[in-house]
Amino acid sequence: MQFHTLLLTPWMTPHRIVCWQDAICKLIEDEIEVLEAYAETVSSPSVTFQIPCVARLKKAVPPSKKGVKFSRINVLTRDSFQCQYCGKRLPRKELNYDHVVPRNQGGRTVWENIVTSCYPCNSRKAGRTPIQARMKLLREPYRPKTLPLTMPAVPISKAPEVWMPYLTAVPHLGLAFS
Repeated sequence: MQFHTLLLTPWMTPHRIVCWQDAICKLIEDEIEVLEAYAETVSSPSVTFQIPCVARLKKAVPPSKKGVKFSRINVLTRDSFQCQYCGKRLPRKELNYDHVVPRNQGGRTVWENIVTSCYPCNSRKAGRTPIQARMKLLREPYRPKTLPLTMPAVPISKAPEVWMPYLTAVPHLGLAFS
């Protein structure tokens, strides 16, 4: 079965998407309240559950103390899937990350030296700093403390219809299954 559960915060905003097995575990541990369920069920010898489709966490999840992990998708998310040179918002597959100070000039792969760029801007910059390439950055790179909720990887059109009322208030960038 390929079911996923939309987890909401206690304040009814989307938090993350989990596999149905994780949702059942959270239900058994009394961590969630099921708001919507699929028609399908799963059973053990002593109990049967409808598979949760939308559930609300009963308690707030404390913020991570380790900070945001550096990764390509997190850089794109920090920069709102927008090229930091030309300003175009593009799908993930049309973006990459760029070293502001190129590696061939001593630049490192760290939050403070990486920005999102489209392929044409990345090629135009070509191993130079923005000043050397006569290109202006929209925003200086920085290490984020948190990231906004995103929903990439699966188009919103492929999300279960029952999720739509819970997602309509969230700016769409796609859906991420974890």
